[in-house]
Amino acid sequence: MITELKPIELKEFLAQHPDTILLDVREDEELAICQLSGCVHIPMNLVALRQSELPDEVPIVVYCHHGIRSLNVARFLEHAGFEELYNLRGGIDAWAQEVEPEMKRY
Repeated sequence: MITELKPIELKEFLAQHPDTILLDVREDEELAICQLSGCVHIPMNLVALRQSELPDEVPIVVYCHHGIRSLNVARFLEHAGFEELYNLRGGIDAWAQEVEPEMKRY
């Protein structure tokens, strides 16, 4: 089961779980506009090829622009055997609005 985290919940979660992987599945052009600090970038279309780069013993929070692509990637990873998966509800756009208003939006 994929747990969806609202942006403020993710901020609190990261404070309690600093080893969390933030998996950004957006395209390179989107990443150039804005990103969460310390993220791992694997575009959605490459996740199946590069999933071995992800540790399975730490929480993974997947995010994209609005949360739809990332939810699909989280479901894929769940089927691949990853256990502690989260999706950022509303994506980085919601994060920018609710947590980091100075972040550039698109």
